[in-house]
Amino acid sequence: PGDQVVVDGRTAAGRFRADESQLTGESDQIEKTPGAPVYSGSFCVTGSGRYVVETVGPESVAGRITAGARSFRRVLTPLQRQINLVIRLVLLIVVYLEAVLLVNAIVSLTNPGEAVGQATILAGLIPNGLFVSIAIAYALGAVRISRFGALVQQANAIESLSNVDVLCLDKTGTLTTNELTLAEVVPVEMGAEDRDGAPLPGVAADAAALLGIVVASQAVRNKTSDAIAAAHPAAPVAVVSDVSFSSARKWSAIVVASPVRAILPAVAGDAGAGPGAGSRDAAVGGSSSATPGTLAALPAGTWALGAPQMLRPYLRPGAWESVEPDIEARAGQGLRVLLFAHAAATEPIADADDAALPSGMRVVATVVLRDVLRPDAAETLARFRAAGVSPKVISGDDPATVSALARQVGLGTDLALLSGAEVDATDDASLPAVARATDIFGRITPAQKERLVGALRRSGGYVAMIGDGVNDVLSLKRANVAVAMQSGSQATRGVADIVLMNDSFASLAPAVEEGQRIVNGMQGILALFLTRIATLGALIVSALIIGVFPVALRNASAITFFTVGIPSVMLALWARPGALPREGLARTLVRFVVPAAAVTSLVGLILLYGTIVLRLLEANDPSLTQAEVDAILAAATPAAQSAVTALLVFTGLALVVFIQPPIRSLAVVRPLTPDRRPTYLAILLAAGFVVTNSFALLRNIFALQPLREVEWLTVALAFLVWLALIVPAWRFRVVERFLGADGPM
Repeated sequence: PGDQVVVDGRTAAGRFRADESQLTGESDQIEKTPGAPVYSGSFCVTGSGRYVVETVGPESVAGRITAGARSFRRVLTPLQRQINLVIRLVLLIVVYLEAVLLVNAIVSLTNPGEAVGQATILAGLIPNGLFVSIAIAYALGAVRISRFGALVQQANAIESLSNVDVLCLDKTGTLTTNELTLAEVVPVEMGAEDRDGAPLPGVAADAAALLGIVVASQAVRNKTSDAIAAAHPAAPVAVVSDVSFSSARKWSAIVVASPVRAILPAVAGDAGAGPGAGSRDAAVGGSSSATPGTLAALPAGTWALGAPQMLRPYLRPGAWESVEPDIEARAGQGLRVLLFAHAAATEPIADADDAALPSGMRVVATVVLRDVLRPDAAETLARFRAAGVSPKVISGDDPATVSALARQVGLGTDLALLSGAEVDATDDASLPAVARATDIFGRITPAQKERLVGALRRSGGYVAMIGDGVNDVLSLKRANVAVAMQSGSQATRGVADIVLMNDSFASLAPAVEEGQRIVNGMQGILALFLTRIATLGALIVSALIIGVFPVALRNASAITFFTVGIPSVMLALWARPGALPREGLARTLVRFVVPAAAVTSLVGLILLYGTIVLRLLEANDPSLTQAEVDAILAAATPAAQSAVTALLVFTGLALVVFIQPPIRSLAVVRPLTPDRRPTYLAILLAAGFVVTNSFALLRNIFALQPLREVEWLTVALAFLVWLALIVPAWRFRVVERFLGADGPM
């Protein structure tokens, strides 16, 4: 006992019990007899033996799991894929335009410094700021949900949760607290027709007290015996044999050679024990009449506690029929039912998997235990279902038992069940559809769990998986989002995207809301960046054709700073959770970006050349030489560029208002909850730009030229024209109708 199995092999001699919980996640001790496999990572609990090494290193079970856990796993979210696509497309366009700009500079003998500045403006079209915005959004989300007990280990995990439509979870530790409580001890009356001819006086009345004595006398306990001992504490008695519970036998037993008396200690909550008197009897239906602190008699013989089906062969005739209806009824309610039986035989029983009980045992009582459901399980599952997430319970327990517990937490009454054997019988082609239509999976092995997660993903689902044991590692890596319990194994926490620090999956509900917040905020930010890129790109292409570059290098910095630099950070900070219509990249382009870019670039070009013409008209003098005209043109161009910069700043800030409007009627793109903060920000930044243009020190930072009153009026008029064109273009979906793209995209 205590020795660890260091490498995989097979038992050669001896008999012992091994704890394999580090590999399987189950706490039951596994009987090892000659020929049984043993695994590294497990250790001997009782007995002794020898084994022959068969596999080492990466071929061992632990090695294969570790190799899977160490394999690199990176899952891009839909939002990240959209951003990557935008950046790649813009990069291709910029590379092409840079080549065109280079050819134009060579042909027109452009000043090298000016050519470099123009090339830098083009390079600035690549939306590097999107990375900053999404990093800020992820960081804010991680901080927010940490308050609810969730630790984010993968930056995109929160946003990824907002896309989840299938949630795979286990029964034990997720729906339940991994604890049992004694619900009731139901005595089974033994009449005068008792075949043994020696009825046990008081057994019917004191069944719970006798059960407590038997459990207290066992050397090895499990969760079942702990629950019974907590409800009915007693002092142990001397026994001839102590057969501990085995997962192979599904029962435990003690043999008492002669009648003995045991003391029932007084505990808090017992009758006569103070303020909580009587609570224990209420918890178990008042089945025990024994008084704590007094002596209780335990008759001699064999006392067994185990699964009804496993004790059935040892029961006397007629005993099974008397308890079967009650067992089936309670099992259907999701309760665990055990039989507490007695036989007069006092012969010792060996503690082995093939051990047998005496025949003709009488049923003393049925023992009803209940899994302790998490108090927040029903509410959390209801929130997931309301968000369109389909829960799938994948457990190693019987499907009927899991189904009953699922009904208790509100998963519905008509649940589709599937067992592990049926999963194996289903081919890979059919499994995705079957898995999608099934709610409860029972008697599932770790390999089957991994296969189910893969099948759910192939069915088109975005799958989140909650696990805690080493056996969950591979299935966690197959999921889109891996969630681990803090109390789980280190390997499980190592591969998880999110760790639930308080072991409650209720923390996932606010995490989903944070994911919605990130997506809602980034949709608006992405629209802002795309509009800026498309507008400047169209202006630059037009300028290459007409001949005047629309903005100077530092002018572009002002546009970026005022229209996307500050607003994108604040929109990420102010984004609100909630399920909103998700628009694909194509829909965003057609509905919002193309109309905005087309109208803005057109009005900007008119303003650019209108400002230049206005300055030429003011200097209209037939006596001017060509050199003087060229000088006026050279002086007018920076002023025109500053006017265009002012227009692009004002229109860019107006886009912020339309993306997150102060009133619902202005929401021309998406139905949003009104929010006045972005409008106040836009007004503040617009005033900041005007102030910047009014002071030489600030103006020089962005290479702006002082605008005269007539030029400010021209900018204001251009903005009003832009407003009069863009709002109808959005409301009447001019571009969508022209392209015939009114349907889904």
